[in-house]
Amino acid sequence: MAPKARLHPDLRRAPLAALPFHWRWALPLWRLAIRAARTSAGPGVEVREHADAGVRVRVYRPLGEASGAALLWLHGGGLIVGAPPTDDGRCGAFARELGLTVVSVDYRLAPEHPFPAALDDALATWAWLQRAAPELGVDPRRVAVGGASAGGGLAASLAQRLRDEGGPQPAAQLLLYPMLDDRTAARRELDGAGHLVWHNRSNRAGWSAYLGVAPGAPELPDHAAPARRADLRGLPPAWIGVGDLDLFLGEDRAYAEGLERAGVPVAFDEVAGAPHGFDALAPGAPLSRAFAASQMAFLRERLGAGDAR
Repeated sequence: MAPKARLHPDLRRAPLAALPFHWRWALPLWRLAIRAARTSAGPGVEVREHADAGVRVRVYRPLGEASGAALLWLHGGGLIVGAPPTDDGRCGAFARELGLTVVSVDYRLAPEHPFPAALDDALATWAWLQRAAPELGVDPRRVAVGGASAGGGLAASLAQRLRDEGGPQPAAQLLLYPMLDDRTAARRELDGAGHLVWHNRSNRAGWSAYLGVAPGAPELPDHAAPARRADLRGLPPAWIGVGDLDLFLGEDRAYAEGLERAGVPVAFDEVAGAPHGFDALAPGAPLSRAFAASQMAFLRERLGAGDAR
């Protein structure tokens, strides 16, 4: 059955057509449009930008009671587009609903800045957040890492790198339809599958720009593609959510199963009738609200974050 025919009723009026992606000419236009878009974190949230992490970060803090916990957030965009303001609404909700301090990373983008630039920026922000925790009113032991799409993949890579390098570890990882495995992009039979929003040709463009080599190469550097890691022991508890019409369903499910085999607690939320990024394109749909509530419940449990409303 074609993906559009399988869409959940909540999503049938949403703008979910597959995006054409000819990145060599479209990339500058997409980036300009994203930076120019008007966004809002919503009421009850203070938003400030900081540059003292060595990378620009956008910090969301509740105007009401803070919980003392934090979330380091990485935006999506296929590793080649995107910016923190695109997730203003989502980050504002985390701050408002849970009393979190949310730090969103304006990481460098490929192809101008291939691997490991974005991951290095995430690591630098983690170190800054640990140092700035007293000033921000954050307990450094109650910090999660998270992200959506490409940002979810970077969050998974960050958790792995922090595990390998030692030091303070995240309390949890929140991975929304994460982009985890370059080998998916190498599967040409997926090119004609009709995936909505993010299809495999776009996926191949993103991975190629980020890795600097064709996806599916026999070997990659550590942490370049988190699904390539064999040993997942010792990673923080994870929430992974993905729609069953998403190109990333198979790789996300496999990663969740790998974490479980390694003894890592995992909450896996598979959403029927949902394509990639459905919650961002239809945030008011009941299906999207339920998806967000699942994330909130996970963070509330793992970070000890209360309801700050």
